[in-house]
This record gives sequence, C-alpha cells and structure tokens, in this order.
Amino acid sequence: MFNPIHIGLSPNLKISDSLLALKLLFQPWQWKIGKETVELENWFKKYLRIKQAIALNSGRSAEYAILKSLGIKNGDEILLQAFTCVAVPNSILWTGAKPVFVDIEEDSFAMDPADLETKITPRTKAVIVQHTFGIPAKMEEILRVAKEHHLFVIEDCAHIIKKEIAGEAAFFSFGRDKAISSVFGGMAVSIFNLKYPSYFWIFQQLLHPVASLFILPFYNFGIGKLVLWILQKLHFLSFPVYQEEKIGERPAIFPAQLPNALAILALNQLKNLEEFNKKRIGIAKIYDEKLKTLAVKLPSNRGLPYLRYPILTEKAEELRKFAKKKGIILGDW
Repeated sequence: MFNPIHIGLSPNLKISDSLLALKLLFQPWQWKIGKETVELENWFKKYLRIKQAIALNSGRSAEYAILKSLGIKNGDEILLQAFTCVAVPNSILWTGAKPVFVDIEEDSFAMDPADLETKITPRTKAVIVQHTFGIPAKMEEILRVAKEHHLFVIEDCAHIIKKEIAGEAAFFSFGRDKAISSVFGGMAVSIFNLKYPSYFWIFQQLLHPVASLFILPFYNFGIGKLVLWILQKLHFLSFPVYQEEKIGERPAIFPAQLPNALAILALNQLKNLEEFNKKRIGIAKIYDEKLKTLAVKLPSNRGLPYLRYPILTEKAEELRKFAKKKGIILGDW
C-alpha cells in the first residue's frame, strides 16, 4: 500500500499535524482566541522584516482586506495575470472593482511586464503580481511600470513563503495545498477589523488533517475517495473553493480573522518550512532528469521550491489520465 501523489489533498501533511488537529478537536476553548495567532503574525513580521501583518482565514480574505484598506471601490480597475485561481479575481469583484487580465510569460507563468503596460487606463489603481508555482515574477520591471503610472503593487505570495516583499502590500495563503498548510488561512500586510469564523467552520478545518490520515492510504482503493466524498457531502469537511465563488460571488465566511486553532496548525508547519522547500527542490531535480527525454517543455527556472512543477504539453488530458492510472492525481489549476 502506498499513498497516491495528490497535490490538492494536503501534500505537506505530517503525522504531527494530524495528531495536533486531533488534539485541538477536543480543545474548543483554543479555537478562536489565543496567543498563537499573534505568534504567527510576529513570525511573518520578523521573517519579512515588516511592521504590520494580520492573520485571516484565507488568502482571498487577505487579498480582499488589502484592497479595501487601499480604498479600492466601484469603477476602479485592478490588473492581474490571466493564469490564476478564481479566488484572485473574485476578491477584486467583491470590492466592486473590475479585474483586468494581463498575459503571462511562457517561462515563468507570471505577468508579462510588456503586456501590463498596454492594459493600464486612467481607472487602474493597483497591480496584483503572482509568483506562480513559486517562480519569482519580474518585480523590477513591474515595479518600474507601476511607479511610472502611480499604481499600488500587491504581491500574491499564495504559492511561496518568500523572504522579501517588494510591493506596497502582500498576501499569503495557508490552504491545504500551499507552501505551508493550516487547511484554510492567510496573512496580509494590512489592518482590517474582522469577525471570527463559526465554531463549526473551525471544526471542519481541524477535521481535515485527521481525516486525511485515513483517506490518503486508501485513496487508490476507492475507499478513501468514498470517505472524502461522504464527509464533504455531510459538510464535515469544507471544499477549498465554495460554489458561490465559482460564479464570482462572495461566501459569507470571507473575510474573517484566522482562528487561533488554525494558527497553531500553521506554526507547526512553519517548523518544517526549510524541510518542505528542500524536498520540493529535490523532487524538481528528479522531474528534470526523468522528463527531459519526453516531448514536453520543462521549466527553465532551476533550483526553486516549486509549489507545482509546470510543464507545457499539447496532450494535457491524455497525460492526466495516464498519471491517474499510476496513482498520481494531477491538478487542474
């Protein structure tokens, strides 16, 4: 028996995370308020050498909070790359502003600075720069363009815990498939007064690492997949993206403060950040070597802790089906 390679189902999960979540399930007095949320914020302040950081319940909550704190409103335009998660333009829509998509560069899968300049109008207020899969965007060129047009620069660090922020603001994600995971969670360089999520929502997130201990080993036999489906159907586990978000609407849960229980999980994962990054770099080297003879284009960037190892192919669906037969569940991000 072996666990499938499932990039969307807690790939960072360690036994200590599951045991910690199990322990917290029986300590509801720690769920909402506690010292760990402040500890997590302080960790980011020290790591990034910034003065202000606020923990929220997701990366899109962090993005939304930053946009609101910058005074983004109806009629404003926000530039972002077209190759991104649905959550990123949704947070813009929730402010009443309009997302304007910018093309990407083939090598980095990040925003093309040349195309960025063509999309700026008098209504443009900010640029959201995504470091796709952990590959750094061309910040120097983007910052130059933004400075010339007096635009705010917000870094989307959902795919990487980077050590330095070049823009005016940044947000991070601690989702179940991110660089570190507390199932849900995010961090913003911003200040915003928010409520806490419900106890049931916190329960859903704490149950996820515990349930994953059973789901992953039996996923290939169909039992784990069935258990996951049942738990989600009964709403004991939440989905990473809500149905409302798929049509651009804002679920009531966003934005909200990060519950203390999830801050505890995030702090536990941060202890392993260096290990996670080394492992990602090592796995990427294996892919570099094993895939070089295939008719696919491999990433030109080397030595990076990829959140996803991106390849370009004209047979994506065929490759996805082949990988699934081998127990590798490729994502559709």
